[in-house]
Amino acid sequence: MAAGSGIEKLQGTWEYVDGEHFDDYMKEIGVGFALRQSAKLIKPKLIIGENNGKWSLKSESTLKSAHYEFTPGVEFDETRLDGEVVKSVIKFENDKWVHTMRDKHGKESTIVRYVDAQGQQQIDMKAGNVTARRWYKRAE
Repeated sequence: MAAGSGIEKLQGTWEYVDGEHFDDYMKEIGVGFALRQSAKLIKPKLIIGENNGKWSLKSESTLKSAHYEFTPGVEFDETRLDGEVVKSVIKFENDKWVHTMRDKHGKESTIVRYVDAQGQQQIDMKAGNVTARRWYKRAE
């Protein structure tokens, strides 16, 4: 388990537990029907790490895997799992990882990650009027 408090608690390997309204969120950000249907069936594993101020997130599943690295507060190009390239910036605010994405049409979505009172990673996603959540437990 990651030592320390705050944002450092997100470091480590996480296994998918549950979610709500994820299909609605994916639809709102423009993910196609076929990929949304496939995404309902997978249980991704997340690996979060930090090295000398540069953070990384790797999402692994049987469908697709993705990896990105970033420096907090610095905008970067991110390729989503559906292949769409978006402008992203991730900031750490009040022990939360706040990830803002803007697509080529200027549409924004926000993903907030934090460790909840039960010790699970909670991910709150918002795009337009749609809000979704996912929960992950720390891998044993």
